[in-house]
Amino acid sequence: MRNADKCLPETNEATMDTRNFYAGEEFFAHLMLGAQTTGDGVRFRTFAPAAEKVELLLEGEVLPMERFADGNFWETTIAGAHVGQAYEFRIWHGGTCMDHADPYAYQAELRPRHRSVVADLTHEWRDAQWMATRTDCRDRAMNIYELHLGSWRKRSGDEPSDDPSDWYTYDELADMLPSYLSELGATHVEFLPLNEHPFDGSWGYQPTGFFAPTSRYGEPQGLMRLVDALHQAGIGCIIDFVPVHFATDTWGLADYDGTPLFEYPHQDVGVSEWGSRNFMHSRGETCSFLQSAANFWLGAYHFDGIRMDAISRIVYWQGDETRGVNGMAVDFVKTLNSGLRSLNPGCFTVAEDSTSLAGCTTPVEQGGLGFDYKWDMGWMHDTLELFQTPPARRPDTYHKLTFSMAYFANERYLLPLSHDEVVHGKATVAQKMAASDVEGKLAQARALCLYQMAHPGKKLNFMGWEIGQLREWDERREQDWFLRRYPAHDAFFRFACELGALYRSQPALWELDYDEEGFAWVEANGEADVLYAFLRRGTGGACVLCVLNLSDKPLERTLGVRGATRATLLLDTDWQRFGGSTPDAEGSAVPCSEGGVSVRLAPCSGLLIEADIPDATRR
Repeated sequence: MRNADKCLPETNEATMDTRNFYAGEEFFAHLMLGAQTTGDGVRFRTFAPAAEKVELLLEGEVLPMERFADGNFWETTIAGAHVGQAYEFRIWHGGTCMDHADPYAYQAELRPRHRSVVADLTHEWRDAQWMATRTDCRDRAMNIYELHLGSWRKRSGDEPSDDPSDWYTYDELADMLPSYLSELGATHVEFLPLNEHPFDGSWGYQPTGFFAPTSRYGEPQGLMRLVDALHQAGIGCIIDFVPVHFATDTWGLADYDGTPLFEYPHQDVGVSEWGSRNFMHSRGETCSFLQSAANFWLGAYHFDGIRMDAISRIVYWQGDETRGVNGMAVDFVKTLNSGLRSLNPGCFTVAEDSTSLAGCTTPVEQGGLGFDYKWDMGWMHDTLELFQTPPARRPDTYHKLTFSMAYFANERYLLPLSHDEVVHGKATVAQKMAASDVEGKLAQARALCLYQMAHPGKKLNFMGWEIGQLREWDERREQDWFLRRYPAHDAFFRFACELGALYRSQPALWELDYDEEGFAWVEANGEADVLYAFLRRGTGGACVLCVLNLSDKPLERTLGVRGATRATLLLDTDWQRFGGSTPDAEGSAVPCSEGGVSVRLAPCSGLLIEADIPDATRR
């Protein structure tokens, strides 16, 4: 049976090996716990070992629950209970009680309400072809569009609003997103956390419902239909997952059975820098909870990848290298990655990891953490720092763009320009560019995007980049789509679409992302002119030359690409149709001679050139 089928509850006879649960080796705990529909009602179960008594609160009625299994679990089956009913668990400890949402609930009420809801997870999937052929994309194109579902588009437009009626539903977005992402040339969409969370401003990173898709945009089946529609359009789906911490709301996971059941009992490690509670990964029950949740998203909802947040806090105690490696948490993430890969062929995991610990993407059996990809935070910081530097001073920071090439093959890196870089006073990517006017900022942003697409590694950009957004992201407002009424921003959107399509069509830009044979410098010492040039190669001899002039002066140069017999211009970021000043010349021949390939570049611009180069030029 496929994991996608195993992850869904089908019968009230679902069981779990409690030894695996306590050992932190379980990936299907949600099938035994939570609210499962039966033939004539609903069975409710929860894990609360320190509880003196547990009661079910079902639509205002208080119903007793009984211990079962080894006495640490509680259950009751209610005939006549049905899908759509709201419920909580009243947990007694030390003579007092607290009402909690179900940690394993598949659905929750819309905030500010917080009760769990009996859910229906049936859906007739139509993505069989996608599921049968999907891969982790190591030797394929991966161009990710990172998206916050509630602020991509809103009914109220760009006016700030917290009104739930302004959000589009999962089903409405299923009619809007697939065609848009296809036009943009995206291969995948990455959703900021869709798990239930009480505070809009946390963007989902302080969760309470690890198995419940947020009700802000509709019911669970709506999310299934959205993923299904994206798959049918050829778009992979990635979901953000938070394995480090959770929200402190008293009705959530905090002190669930009257004691710190999921979190560390000690304040110095139990509270995160964000004020949330840290998961205690040395408890097998906690690990089984998180593993089951991650597996559930991949199985029940057909997600293709999971991006895991704040992995530095897994690697080191609270992310502080001086406090040492958190060995139990590292063991947890190794088990998680190994299990998910075994259960979900073709899926992948991504680490948002800012540490320099080696082996993040090395297989577990070879001593690594077992992730498929790692965000290259160093590349992101270095790249943005150079583009924020005025062109006249860039010779001094020239090697900010060459350094990442020295280590790109050490891990399977993903190059992120993510949501974290466009909030909290940091300015959007286009805003950051060192230019005094909009046209200058957009010109440099085009050069940056070209560099990102040509650099070894997979790509990620946050929504709004494609229109040259100049306002920081605010989750209460939609993106500034009105910008496309202005020629410069509409031209930037055209550039984004053409660059995405070109990236997907050129195997040299992605087949050998993590092989040193896939990359070679042509010019890495052009400090005086702020000139860079490098080759990307594919497996079949395909070769693409990337050239960047990041000075504020035009440049003509013959590059030492020996033996090139033919060179064709694929894209110039300064073409007039993109908002530049150079006449469009797609497919034009680029002069080749014994001396190399001759190029002409506008200030702060870049070229992609397809070239025929004999194998003898390889390193």
